[in-house]
Amino acid sequence: MSNEYPLQYDVVVVGAGNAALCAGISAKEEGANVLILERGPQHKRGGNSFFTDGAIRTAFQNLDDIREIIPEMTDEEAARIQIPIYHAEDFYNDLMRVTGGKSDPQLAKYMTGQSTQVVKWMQRNGVIFELNENQSFEKDGILTFWGNLPLKTQNKGVGLIEQLNKRAEELGIDIWYQSRAVKLVEENNQITAIQIEQPDGVVTVRTGSVILACGGFEANKTMRARHLGSEWNAAIVRGTEYNTGDGLMMALDIGAQPYGDWAGCHSIGTDCKAPEVGDFSKPGDIYKKSSFPLGLLINKEGKRFVDEGADFRNYTYAKYGREVLKQPGGMAYQIFDAQVYPLLRKEYLIGEATFVKADTIEELADMLEVDKTQFLQTIREFNQAVQEGAYNPTVKDGKGTAGITPPKSNWALRLEEGPFYAYPVTCGITFTFGGIHVNTHGEVLGKEGTPIPGLYAAGEMVGGLFYENYPGGSGLMSGAVFGKAAGASASRYVREKTQSAASQ
Repeated sequence: MSNEYPLQYDVVVVGAGNAALCAGISAKEEGANVLILERGPQHKRGGNSFFTDGAIRTAFQNLDDIREIIPEMTDEEAARIQIPIYHAEDFYNDLMRVTGGKSDPQLAKYMTGQSTQVVKWMQRNGVIFELNENQSFEKDGILTFWGNLPLKTQNKGVGLIEQLNKRAEELGIDIWYQSRAVKLVEENNQITAIQIEQPDGVVTVRTGSVILACGGFEANKTMRARHLGSEWNAAIVRGTEYNTGDGLMMALDIGAQPYGDWAGCHSIGTDCKAPEVGDFSKPGDIYKKSSFPLGLLINKEGKRFVDEGADFRNYTYAKYGREVLKQPGGMAYQIFDAQVYPLLRKEYLIGEATFVKADTIEELADMLEVDKTQFLQTIREFNQAVQEGAYNPTVKDGKGTAGITPPKSNWALRLEEGPFYAYPVTCGITFTFGGIHVNTHGEVLGKEGTPIPGLYAAGEMVGGLFYENYPGGSGLMSGAVFGKAAGASASRYVREKTQSAASQ
C-alpha cells in the first residue's frame, strides 16, 4: 500500500467532514500539498456532517448578504421574504446566553465575527445554500423566518459533503479512505509525521503539519461512560460510528491541553426506532423530532418534565435530549393535537416516523406505555392552566400557562382538538462538547498555553465553545470557521518553515 502513495505532504488533515474539508480547501488555497484522511470507506465518508440537516447559523447585515449567498434568489422572491437582521453581536450574545456565559469569549467572538465572510467563502467554493423552510411560516403571502437560522445547505449534509468533495477534487487534494490516523510523530518538539492504519498495514506519512478534524468521542461507549455518565450507554448515536475520540487521544498523548465541557454534549429527542448509529443509506437528519415546542413532552409516569416553550427549538433542543434520557426507560412521548399537527416539521410526516394516532385523548392514553390516570390528569391540568392570548409560532408569543410546574412559557394551546398524536422519542447523541484548546488561528495549545508547532484542530475537537447547550446551526459554522483558519495557518506555517530552512 505504501508504495502507491507519495509519503510526503505539507498538510495532512485527519477527518473528512465539513471542518476537515474546509481545512483542506483553505490549506490548498494557500499553496500547500494536502492529504485528507477518511477513516471510513468512501460510501461512509463525511463524518457527522453527512447526517446534518444542513442548517448553518451566520450573521448577516441585510437581505443583500443572504442574496450574495443565494445568488439565484430573484427580486420577486426577495420581496416576499421577511428575515430579521442578525448581527455578529446578536450571534455572540445568543451563544453566550445559551451556554450560561461560559463560552470562551475569544473563540466565540472569532467564530461569530467571521461567520458572514466564511459562509460566503464556502459559497464561492461550490457549496450551494438555500432558504431553510423549517424556520419559517407563511402568512399573507409573506415568508417570515424565525430563530435566526434562515440558511441551510442544498440537500442537507449529503449535498454539503458532495459539494466540498467536488471542490477538493477540483483543487487536486488527495483523499485516502479506510485510513485511520493512530499516532502523531514529533521530532525536536514539532510535528514531523503521522502514522495511518490501513487495511494492508500501517503507513507513516511525513508532513509539515497536521490538522485534527475527526470529531469527538460520541461513538465511543467507554469514553461516554467515563466523561458523560454510564446512562449515556443507552443513547442512540445520531451520526457516524467512526467518531470515537481518536484525534482527541492523539493530541492529548503529545501534551495538548484538554478544554471545554467534557461532561456535556449535543443531544436531542430522536425517534425511538432510530438505528443505534447513523445509517449512511438513509442520510439526513430524518429521525429527529424537533417540533416539541408546539406540543407537550410527557414521560411514562404521565408527567411533564421540561418547559417545552421556554425558547425556540434552536436554543433548547440540544439540551432537552439529555432530559429525555433521564426519564424512566430513557424515553418520553411528544403529544400534539389537530390544531398544531399541520405545523409539524417534515420529519414527522415521513415513513420512518414512529407515532400513534387516536380520535380522543383517552384512546391515545390506552395506546401508550404510560400511567393513564396521571397522563390524563396532566393533560387536564395543563389545559386549565393555559392563559388567553394571541398564538404566534413565529415569535416568542408569551402565550403561556399559570399555576403548573413546569410551566409552558410560550405557544401554549389547550390540547383538545382530535385527532391526537403521540411520537415516542429517546435521546440521540450528536457530538460531545469537550475538546482541546485552540486559539483563533486553529493552533493546538499545550499545557503551558503555547502552540504545539505544526498541530492544528477544527470542528468538534475545538473545546470551549459549547457548554451544556448550543444555538442550532453553530456546529457547522464552527467547523467551517476554524477549519478555514486552521488550513490557512498550517499552510503558512509550513511555508515559513521551508523558507527559514532554505535561508540557513
